Amino acid sequence: MRNISRKTGMAAAMLGISALVLTACGAAPEAAPSASGSAPTGASDFTGCIVSDSGGFDDRSFNQSSYEGLMQAKTDLGINVKQAESKAETDFGPNLNAMVKGGCDLTVTVGFLLSDETKKVAAANPDKHFAIVDDNAIDAKNVKPIIYDTAQASFLAGYLAAGMTETGKVATYGGLNIPTVSIFMDGYADGVAYYNEKKSTDVKVLGWDVDKQNGTIIGGFDDQGKGKNTTITFANEGADVIMPVAGPVGLGTMDAVKELNASGKNIKVIWVDADGFEALASGNEFVLSSVMKEMGKSVEDVVKSDVEGNFDSTPYVGTLENGGVALAPFHDFDSKVSDELKAELETLKADIISGAVKVESDSSPKTK
Repeated sequence: MRNISRKTGMAAAMLGISALVLTACGAAPEAAPSASGSAPTGASDFTGCIVSDSGGFDDRSFNQSSYEGLMQAKTDLGINVKQAESKAETDFGPNLNAMVKGGCDLTVTVGFLLSDETKKVAAANPDKHFAIVDDNAIDAKNVKPIIYDTAQASFLAGYLAAGMTETGKVATYGGLNIPTVSIFMDGYADGVAYYNEKKSTDVKVLGWDVDKQNGTIIGGFDDQGKGKNTTITFANEGADVIMPVAGPVGLGTMDAVKELNASGKNIKVIWVDADGFEALASGNEFVLSSVMKEMGKSVEDVVKSDVEGNFDSTPYVGTLENGGVALAPFHDFDSKVSDELKAELETLKADIISGAVKVESDSSPKTK
């Protein structure tokens, strides 16, 4: 058995789905009305803005979570809000420039795909503040990275999957082999390995090899058909707990699981980024748990800090300790997860926070 604590190699909870009033791509957005009630000094003059990646604000994932964090800041702080939804990568630049021209004090960009455009627009507008979710590549005084050590929560998810499998096989797949994806898969596989080490079992992980840093990567975040076919393949190979790390492609997994379970299978899904049980429009009953980035909380925290005049470029890093990442509730599976397994997960969480159990990946966030 390999040492779980070694470096693995390179590579909130969601609110209910709401009706999102979105601005046309590239057009100067309209401000959402300010919230009523008391607000911090200067909040009514502060405009917080957000630009989605090509997944859109209704992706049931990190775009939507980040959007809802900004909307919560509007409610809690009384700020003004503008938003622009990107349909394609060619929208990133126009949407970001629309935010600047629209008088945004802080613009949140969602996802590493916006990194290049965020860096370019921030450099051209040094008096404006920016924050980027899930990317730490920009080193600029007016850009604050919002990043997450999801390996920690994924480790718990892997342990949970190993404890719940009935076939002795679990699986995961990714959209692209990039650090913000592989970090989930590293943590998941290491969590399974830790369970095997503690329980003297041999649960197999399909779809990811931590040592080789490769596995089932479908090549993007848009083709739900590939997610469906990949899930069917895993199920045919015996996996009964599957974790997609591919944004909207994961909806293809849900389509597959609904069909497979209707035909007699018993497949469970671990969602990522948001609480899938709360976010998904259907198939919720098959979501065992989710590896959550509490993006709503972190976005609101960053906005609040800027409203109060405390903006800086030090990365916000979400961890189990600060609540920036978490394992979601079990919802419909709560009665099916044994009290023993629940207690083990709580102990494991405490041990990760204390450092007694080391969860490390070369894809874990590095602060500057």
